[in-house]
Amino acid sequence: MHSPSQILKDKFGYESFRFNQAEIINTILQKQDAFVLMPTGGGKSLCYQIPALLFSGLTVVISPLIALMKDQVDALRVNGIKASCLNSSLTAEECSAVYEQLNQGDLKLLYIAPERLFNNGGQFIDFLKSIEVSLFAIDEAHCISHWGHDFRPEYRMLSSLKKDFPTVPIIALTATADKLTRDDILNKLQLDTTKIFISSFNRPNIHYFVEPKRGMYEHLVDYLNQHRDDSGIIYVLSRNSTEALADKLTRDGFSAKPYHAGLTNDCRKESQDLFAKDEVKIIVATIAFGMGINKSNVRFVIHADLPKNIESYYQETGRAGRDGLKSDAILYYSGGDVIKLKKFATVEGNPEQSRIMLRKLSQMASLCEVSACRRKAILNYFGEEASDHCASCDICLSSREKFDGTMIAQKALSAVAMLGSRYGLTYMVDFLRGSKSGKIKEVHKNLKTYGIGNDISKEDWFRYLHELISMGYLKQIGSEYPILALTEKRPLVLQGKEQVFLVKTISKKETALAEKPYEKELFNELKIIRNNWARAENVPAYIIFSDATLLELATYLPQTEQEIRKISGFGDVKLAKYGQPFLNVVVAYCAKHGLASNISEKIPKRERKAKREVDSDTKSISYDLFKNGKTILKIAEIRGLNPSTIENHLAFYILKGKVKVTDLVPLDKIPRITAAIKKQGQYPLAPLKEALGEDVSYSEIRAVINHLRIGKGCSPL
Repeated sequence: MHSPSQILKDKFGYESFRFNQAEIINTILQKQDAFVLMPTGGGKSLCYQIPALLFSGLTVVISPLIALMKDQVDALRVNGIKASCLNSSLTAEECSAVYEQLNQGDLKLLYIAPERLFNNGGQFIDFLKSIEVSLFAIDEAHCISHWGHDFRPEYRMLSSLKKDFPTVPIIALTATADKLTRDDILNKLQLDTTKIFISSFNRPNIHYFVEPKRGMYEHLVDYLNQHRDDSGIIYVLSRNSTEALADKLTRDGFSAKPYHAGLTNDCRKESQDLFAKDEVKIIVATIAFGMGINKSNVRFVIHADLPKNIESYYQETGRAGRDGLKSDAILYYSGGDVIKLKKFATVEGNPEQSRIMLRKLSQMASLCEVSACRRKAILNYFGEEASDHCASCDICLSSREKFDGTMIAQKALSAVAMLGSRYGLTYMVDFLRGSKSGKIKEVHKNLKTYGIGNDISKEDWFRYLHELISMGYLKQIGSEYPILALTEKRPLVLQGKEQVFLVKTISKKETALAEKPYEKELFNELKIIRNNWARAENVPAYIIFSDATLLELATYLPQTEQEIRKISGFGDVKLAKYGQPFLNVVVAYCAKHGLASNISEKIPKRERKAKREVDSDTKSISYDLFKNGKTILKIAEIRGLNPSTIENHLAFYILKGKVKVTDLVPLDKIPRITAAIKKQGQYPLAPLKEALGEDVSYSEIRAVINHLRIGKGCSPL
C-alpha cells in the first residue's frame, strides 16, 4: 500500500507536507473525524484528496459553489485522478454517466452541493448507502454556522450525516472561523470527538499596504502599469462603482471586467472564465466574487473601499498568492469610508449584533490607522503572536524615526480633559486645529486649548491621536459613535514627568525579502507553452502548472527527466504528459544562453514544526530592564518598542516564575479575565477581548493565560 508521502509526490508532485497536513491525513486514515482551520492556499484540499486515494471507497466532497467544484475536478483529472461532480451545470446525460461511474466504483472523489445531496426526499443519501463511502469532506465549513461570515441555511442539513453514516469519518475544513464559529460547526455536525487542527494565519508571501484614498486612481494606474502581465482583483463597495471603475480602466488600456450579483449568470460566468484563463487580467468586483475562485496566480488584491471587518479583509486578501509567490494586498483608506459603512454595519432590531458589527468595523479602521506592523495587527486579531517587524508591509518598509512628541501629547490630553471625554476623534481634531465650523460649540471656542494645534495638519493629528490610543494614553469608548477618553496613564505626561515619543515617517525602502534570481525570459516562454496546453485542454492555465512551478523551472534549470522530477508540481501523470515539452524549452534556453543546471541548489522544504515559545534576546533585554526597576513605559521608550510588546515579553516570564501576574495585571481584573478564559477557552484572543471590553488589554489576557498555565487557577499573589 502506498504511503501518504508517496501519493503526495507521485500524484501531486510535491516533496513534503506543509503546516499540519501529515497529522491531519493520518487522523483521517485512522477513521477519526477532524476539523481543519488552514489559511487560503495552505493546502486544505490535499487533507482529504490523499486519504481518498488510499481508501477503498468513494470520498464525497460537499462544496458550496459550482466554479470551485469544476476547478477541483479539472485539477484532479489533469493529475490522473478519477473525480467528477454533480451539480446544476450538468445535462441529464452527463448526470447519468456520473451515476454509472459511481455504480461501477470508478470514481474516487465526487463533488456535490449540499442541497443536491438531500433533495428529492433524500434519494441520493439512500443511493450513497448502497455503495461504499469512505469519507465525507465538508469544504467551507463555516457556512453551517450562523456566526460565520457566509452562513448558508442549506448547510444545516449536513447535521444528519453522522446519523445516516455513523462509521464514516467526516473532515470539516475552513480558512476563517473564530472560536464561536468553530464550536458551532462542531455542534451542528455532531462531531463530539473531533481532532481540531489550527494552522498559522500568517501568509508570508502577501505584502500588505495601506495607501491614502486621496489620489487613488492615479496611484492605482501607476501600480497596474507596472503589473500589466499579472492577474488581480479590485474590490469595491457598490455595484455601480464596479462597472464605473472597470469601464474607466478599460478606456485607459487595461484588461478589466466588472463582476457583481446584479449581472446575469451568463455575464458573470463569462467574466470568471476569462479571468481564470488569463484572457482578462483584472476583475473589478463586489464581495460577490472570489469564494469559488481557486486561481493560484492572483498577484494582487486591491481594496478601493474599506472592508467591513478584518475577517473579510483577511479572506479577500487571501485570494492573492495561493501559489506561494510574492503578491500584494493594497487598501486605499479614508476615514470617510468608516462613516459610510456604519449604516451598513447596523442590524435593524438587533442592537447586540449592531454593537458587534460596529466594533469589528472600528477594528478594521484601526488596522489602517495605527503606525505599527500590519501583519502583526492581523495575526494578533486572530489571537496569534507575531514579531513587531515583518519586513513586508508599508509600515515595516518605511524608514521611520521617533521624535519627542510630549508637547503634542500634552495638547491632546489637555483638550480631551477640558471637553470632558465626551467627543470623538473628528470633533477633537477640529477643536485642536481651531476649526471655524459651526459644528464646534461656541462655548468650546472660548477654552484655552481651542486651536492650540493649528500648526499640525488634520492627517497628522488623526495619526498622533491613534498612536496615543495604541500607547494607552487615550482610549475610545462606545461602538457606533466612539468617544475619546483619558486613561490612568495621563498624569505623568501632563505633569511633564514622562516623555512621549511619536513616529515620524521619512522614506520608503526596498523589501528585505529578496527573491531568488530567475530567468525572466525563460519564465515568459514557459507561460506561453503552458497557455497553449491549457487552451488545447480547455482548462485554466494554473491547472496545468502553477506560476510557482514555472518559477522553479526558470530558477533551477533542470536538464534531464531525473532533474525535472525534483521540481514541485511534476507528479507521475504530469511528468509523463508535460515533462518532455517543458524540459525541451528549458534545455534549449540554457544552450542558447550558456547556462547550466542549478538543481543542486534546490533543497526540499522540511515539514514545518509547531513553534514553541522560547526565551529570546529581545525578551531577556526587556526582563533585565524590568528587574532593574524600570517601568514598562520607560522600557518601551528605551527600546523604541510599543508598551504592549514589552508587556508580552514580560508575560513570557510568568511561565518562568520570574514575573508575577500582578506585576502586569491589576488585581481586581484577574478574576474577571480568569472567568472569561474558563468559559471561552484560551485561544483565539479576539473573542476574549470582545467579551471583556475596552478596559482589558490583549497583554493582560496573555499574562493571565500564562499564570493559569503554571498556577492552575491558584492565587495570583
